[in-house]
Formats: sequence, structure tokens, C-alpha cells
Amino acid sequence: MQSAAPRDAAVEAATYERCMKLARQNPGEGRSLAQSWHERGGAHPADHCAAVALIGLKQYKEAAIRLEALAQAITAPAGLRAEVLDQAGQAWGLAGDAVRAYAAAVAAVALEPNDLDLLIDRAQAAASAGYYDAAVADLDHVLKADPSRVDALIYRASANRALDRLDPALADVEKAITRVPNSAPALLERGNIRRLKGDSDGARQDWERVGQLAPGSQADMAAKANIEHLQSNGDVEPPKSRNPQ
Repeated sequence: MQSAAPRDAAVEAATYERCMKLARQNPGEGRSLAQSWHERGGAHPADHCAAVALIGLKQYKEAAIRLEALAQAITAPAGLRAEVLDQAGQAWGLAGDAVRAYAAAVAAVALEPNDLDLLIDRAQAAASAGYYDAAVADLDHVLKADPSRVDALIYRASANRALDRLDPALADVEKAITRVPNSAPALLERGNIRRLKGDSDGARQDWERVGQLAPGSQADMAAKANIEHLQSNGDVEPPKSRNPQ
């Protein structure tokens, strides 16, 4: 006969998987499941599910606070704690607190310093907080480890643009477009850089192409706003803090 402990562990794991899926797909129901599960002794897994559901419910600050507390409370491998802190950083970013988002991302990377996805997330948080040199340093690390990361090329181009390093920024985004010619984020960024280098026609072409490739996306909305400014003012300076989407 199978012992009760493995059966209980399997049930808890299945409940956690179901709760997390629900938290992302239907956060209201996910939160309800997490609360009832917590009352039945779900402990930290239930707390994690509840915090993720709060992100879906746009209660970003509360989600971030809970996730940071959870990362401190759990006894788990470094990778799992880093994941929770990374989620906290994302929540702080959505809450509009770029400094706390960066702090959470720093804590996550401290636990898993060679995780390239965590480094990219920290670079994005750094750029949002205005720490562009720190963002470039993280992205340098990522691209040294994996030169094929097109997302890192685009983010580094954006950070270098913010630092008025337009030539290396353009080189990165051109490399990204060579690898993924129909990348809307890359074309948005190249348009931003082209405009700052005085190539308004080239910028407009890139931004119009974004709308054709990804209508209704965040990149499309940013491109349309840039075109509108270009038409109305004859000039546009893309926001420095905007990460390509």
C-alpha cells in the first residue's frame, strides 16, 4: 500500500498546478481557490497562488508585498526563491515603483547570478528606473553568454539610445532585425534611433511597418504615437524609459 505522505504530496502538487493556472487565466477564481486552500493548510504554495492572482486582478502593490514576504519566508531552492522575487519585481513595475522593482530584481539575480532571463528582467527594471548603464552591463553579460538573444539586443539598443550612444544602439537593433526581420519591437526601436539620428523618413517607415506586423500591440500604439507627433510637430523624441514591447 502506498503511504499517505506521497499521496498527500501528489495532491498538493496537483492543487498548486491547478491554482496557478487558474490564477493566470481567471484570477478571481484563482484567488478564491487559494484562500480556501490556505484555510485547509495550503501554506506557502497557496500564498504564492494568491499573490499571482492579485497581479491578474491589478492589485500590483499588494501582490508585490506578498511575493517579497513569501520569498523571505519559504525554505526552498535558490531558483524558486529567485523566481518569486522576480515576480515581485514585475509586480512592483506594474505598480509604478521602478526603484522597488529594481531592488527585487537585484535580489533575484543575487540568488541565481547566471540565469539569463533574470538578468534581462533586471536590465529592464534598471532601464525603467533610469539606471541605463546598469542595464547595458547586464545585457552585455547576457549577450556574451548567448549572442543569439534578440530580445537582449533590442533592450541594449534601447538603453544605449537613452544614453545617446546612437551608433552602438543602431548596430544592435540592425543585428536583431537581420535575425528576425519582422520583429515589431526591433522595428519600433530602429525607428526611434533613426529619428534621433535625423532620418525621419526611415523612422516613419519602420513605425508604419510595426502597425502592419502587430496591429493593436503596445509596440503599435507607441509607433502610432510617434508618427502622430512627427506629423503634428515635425519632430518627436521617443521616451527614454520605454522598453520595447
